[in-house]
Amino acid sequence: MSQEQLPSTTDENSREMPFYAHFVELRSRLIKSIAAVAVGTLASFSFAPRLYAFLAAPIYEALPEQARQLIFLNPVEPFFVYLKLSVLAGFMLTSPFVFFQVWRFIAPGLYAHEKKAIVPLVASSCIVFVLGAAFCFKIVLPLGLQALIGAGMTDDFAAMAQISMAAYYDLVIRLIVAFGIVFEMPIFSYFMTKLGVITYHSLIKHWRIAVVIIFLIAAMLTPPDVITQIALGLPMCLLYGVSIWISRMAGRPRKSEES
Repeated sequence: MSQEQLPSTTDENSREMPFYAHFVELRSRLIKSIAAVAVGTLASFSFAPRLYAFLAAPIYEALPEQARQLIFLNPVEPFFVYLKLSVLAGFMLTSPFVFFQVWRFIAPGLYAHEKKAIVPLVASSCIVFVLGAAFCFKIVLPLGLQALIGAGMTDDFAAMAQISMAAYYDLVIRLIVAFGIVFEMPIFSYFMTKLGVITYHSLIKHWRIAVVIIFLIAAMLTPPDVITQIALGLPMCLLYGVSIWISRMAGRPRKSEES
């Protein structure tokens, strides 16, 4: 009886050890990523005022000339704004290292020839994140701010815009990060296809549901105006189409594997 129970205990340990090993690996990658972002944040705090002035350009262009200034409602608000901007800049500076840690955690589930693609994929992840952030800053923010402020400062409302630093920069940081993550969709679909989680057939089959979810996400992430919601929703739909194509290419077996 004891001889029959021994293999079951051994099997249980063999099932638990891989999970524990993955947990330790995940913890190690998270600690390294957080430490890198912390170092980048400290290094970025010195030029936070320049980043502040750079990111303030869209709101200054949208405001009338007599109201081109931001206000703060409590004494610590400027400091926390600078701190948030430093964290954002620190993440942008260390994003290659952070993405590398993510892909290294996923790498054990890939084949040898797929592991060789980690460096190009880390580079492409950083590039598409920056592209998403730039698209948000150059197109979505100016359009959305001009539409919202223009609608509020009319003769019907007879109001003057007084926007706080915290409110504006919270919106800017949220949108920049959201667009950067959304632009990672094709890279994400590549890995999910390689891991066997999705296929391009499933992406095509559920495209209607995906479009509805995309515009719901766009409505939650953007200010309550149609222009910015469409400005986020349409690129997401385009990226979903690109993800289908990438998923099809990633799921196509190579000749060596077929043989």
